[in-house]
Amino acid sequence: MATRKTPTRPPAKRSPRSGASPPRRPRTVPDGSAPEPVDDSLAALRDAAAGCKRCPLWKPATQTVFGEGPAKARVLVVGEQPGDQEDLAGRPFVGPAGQMFDRALEELGIDRSRFYVTNAVKHFKFERRGKVRLHRSPNPAEQAACRIWLEGELSRIKPDIVVCLGAIAARNVLGSKFRLMAQRGTWQALPDGTRAFATVHPSFILRQRDATSRHAAYRGFVADLALLLDA
Repeated sequence: MATRKTPTRPPAKRSPRSGASPPRRPRTVPDGSAPEPVDDSLAALRDAAAGCKRCPLWKPATQTVFGEGPAKARVLVVGEQPGDQEDLAGRPFVGPAGQMFDRALEELGIDRSRFYVTNAVKHFKFERRGKVRLHRSPNPAEQAACRIWLEGELSRIKPDIVVCLGAIAARNVLGSKFRLMAQRGTWQALPDGTRAFATVHPSFILRQRDATSRHAAYRGFVADLALLLDA
């Protein structure tokens, strides 16, 4: 005669000592140094980025310099990183490079206020020499640490066109195989179908040694940006 097996019961779950569920902790980025936005809005992303400590660049910088412009801008412009004046003002592209960018757009009859303007890296990297803070390019690890914010801006704004200013911006948007000087001024397609193109950073023009070189670099910059006129 077969014996009946008594069914086993799963162990009872223990209740918290207080009798209530423990409070949920806010999610954090991988290193736990900056909270993720609590919703999908651009404002929430900006607030989260303001406390970012994902890489060491936050320590000497004055503040996070987040993007600015219409939340539903058709064109999103990506630069490299804030400069000295941007770091102090907390706004992108307000220094000499930004003024060069504005000049080129004005020549083409394009209103910058219609664009969303940001940078691949949100903190100013520099080397101090006396009272002067000299720009230093962010390394791959620093760029990777900041990518969450750029990707967040792209996914929320959903632009029709992305303009990359400089090699660092281009690599972060178009991939590591993109070659700026060989492929500048040509339309590219992002994985989601968004159109994009790259040109030099305005600071490239300012670094030219003589007036003739600066003029040639500026004319090439304007010619690349003219793609926007037919877009």
